Amino acid sequence: MNLLPIFLVGLMGSVHCIGMCGGIIGALSSAAPPRAPAVAAQALAMAAAPGRAVHRIIPLHVAGSAQVQAFGQDLVRVLGYNLGRLSSYALAGALAGGIAAGLLRGADVLGWLAPAQTVAYVITNLVLILLGLYLTQWWSALSRMEQWGSGLWSRLRPHAARLVPVDTPVKALLLGSLWGWLPCGMVYSALLTALMAGSAVQGALTMLAFGAGTLPVLLVAGMSGARLRQLAARPWVRRSAGVIVLAFGLLGLLRAAEIGGLGIARGWIDVFCVSPVHGG
Repeated sequence: MNLLPIFLVGLMGSVHCIGMCGGIIGALSSAAPPRAPAVAAQALAMAAAPGRAVHRIIPLHVAGSAQVQAFGQDLVRVLGYNLGRLSSYALAGALAGGIAAGLLRGADVLGWLAPAQTVAYVITNLVLILLGLYLTQWWSALSRMEQWGSGLWSRLRPHAARLVPVDTPVKALLLGSLWGWLPCGMVYSALLTALMAGSAVQGALTMLAFGAGTLPVLLVAGMSGARLRQLAARPWVRRSAGVIVLAFGLLGLLRAAEIGGLGIARGWIDVFCVSPVHGG
């Protein structure tokens, strides 16, 4: 499967991820006890000692080191959370792709493989169109898919709550692995694409590509606090991202209909289209 459009869909859809996950990843960067103010107070006390000019320099260095250390701890927790999240995506993708592999083998035995591939390809791109409409908030039909995972999440949520405050990398990793199962229409749309991948390995890779697309924005959001979340909340940002995802789906339908023969260069369309492993 062509994973570039899946990665780009994750990247564009990460404006939605900030709304779903922004609060928890913002909390990761404030989970550690603040050491810098205490170090700064110690630095001022040492600097006031008579005849110790060198202390005017050393405490500032110590305070700076504490800030660097705190930043490093924040980064480790944010990375751990996202590693756990991507791991759960990969597991879900492997399950979806494995199921699809069995269905494709059954279709092959019955002689329905080619029609099944065509239907799967069209469904994949229709889902991308629904995702684009969902992100732009022009049509929220995809949000109904979030009810699918509400039962599972109700069982996982108490375990996630026990991990707060997320003050260690292990807690962050475990929380991310649970948070990856949070009901989310965007994740479910990516899972439907993974279902069309044709194998467990390709399904896992599809979800990893999607998760990798969400990673840059969520990493920055985790380290920058509310500033990026405020930007992502602006309607024009969300709509712009949704229009791009919508375009991916429309290009895929153009490819399925072989519209490339009407003057549209087929080569560049293929680059930006989700194409199943067994598809043409």
